[in-house]
Amino acid sequence: MQIIKQLFTGAKKSAFEKQIENVLSLKPTKKQPYIIALTHKSIKDTPNENNERLEYLGDAILGCIVADYLFKRYPYKDEGFLTEMRSKMVNRQQLNDIAIKIGLKKITLYNKLDNSLRNSQIFGNTLEAVVGAIYLDKGYKKTQQWVLQQIVIPHMFVDDLEAIDINLKNKLIGWASKNGRALSFELAEEKLNAGRKSFIIHTILDGEILSKGVGYNKKDASQIAAQQAIEKLGL
Repeated sequence: MQIIKQLFTGAKKSAFEKQIENVLSLKPTKKQPYIIALTHKSIKDTPNENNERLEYLGDAILGCIVADYLFKRYPYKDEGFLTEMRSKMVNRQQLNDIAIKIGLKKITLYNKLDNSLRNSQIFGNTLEAVVGAIYLDKGYKKTQQWVLQQIVIPHMFVDDLEAIDINLKNKLIGWASKNGRALSFELAEEKLNAGRKSFIIHTILDGEILSKGVGYNKKDASQIAAQQAIEKLGL
């Protein structure tokens, strides 16, 4: 943690803070939440030093902001539509893609020697942790403004998302059935991180692992696994 703190002190302070401002388009007031938000457990494994607790907080706040946004955008849509749209906007893969697009991967502190982390979804988790850090630093209203201006409007193309079939798992099952392929979704692992249970689902095609999805419930993990499988198969 001492090395991380040095990023905010001495000669390196302004350079790192400039990176934060460039990537997040905001100026931190309380620095500690951002240090923690950008620190993956592969660097620090204690709960008060890595971003898992802030990820939990940010996930809840992001979900609330998106729910409020959709409620106001679609005053005549029912609960089912709103729930489906929220799932499209804040799923693991979507958040990970956005995190990489805005440059969060460049300033996330993680074990770069672990090749499995480079192409994982830890950057989407970091984005949620950053939302939590902004909330602790700036309060809800400014966090809401930041999420809308920096995430929702420029990166979540809501009109396009309306037309997307969220049930990718059913699409993949239908393709497999039509083409005589043996397809299944299997729970590979479930674990508890910072009080939150996560699930890893494998897509098994003709007895071989085709893809995997990670989510905080089995449904999200299955959808992510199906999305990756569909991309690999070029469907």
